[in-house]
Amino acid sequence: MQGQTRHAHFNNRWYQPGRNAVVRALWHSCNSFFLMSFLPGNAWRRALLRLFGASIGKGVVIKPRVNVKYPWNLSIGEHSWLGEGVWIDNLGKVQIGSNCCISQGALLLCGNHNYRKSTFDLMVGDITLENGVWVGAKAMVCPGVTCHSHAVLSAGSVATHNLEAYTIYSGNPAAAVRERKIEA
Repeated sequence: MQGQTRHAHFNNRWYQPGRNAVVRALWHSCNSFFLMSFLPGNAWRRALLRLFGASIGKGVVIKPRVNVKYPWNLSIGEHSWLGEGVWIDNLGKVQIGSNCCISQGALLLCGNHNYRKSTFDLMVGDITLENGVWVGAKAMVCPGVTCHSHAVLSAGSVATHNLEAYTIYSGNPAAAVRERKIEA
């Protein structure tokens, strides 16, 4: 006989978001009212994320409506771009290298649930995007994935496993479709 999920038994008390409840509440308010707003400008977005513990390199572009769960779990290298509506659901660490492009509506998802357990346990995995990675519009990078140097995840695709360097991936789950060649 098949078991059943029992959400009443769900327990994620083991998970520690890294800051106290007051700091988290203050961040969620700032995130909702400012970072996720339509207000123009990059400098103040970078400053706000840094104020709450993010490591942000020079020349980073952060478009309107970006949503970051926990800035203290975020590191972005120099000259990377976060497009409109990007959601960084970083229950774990998210490291974005230099010269990366995270396009509109993309999702970096560090958390998931174990569907094999009746208690639907929370699972957390870090995400690493090495230098030059491009995550296409509405694409998703799942927990525990590393996108190696200059990999491309095409629009609407889902990375459930590591992406090799200089390779273009497409589909759900994403599969390699061709080599990425960059002209000078």
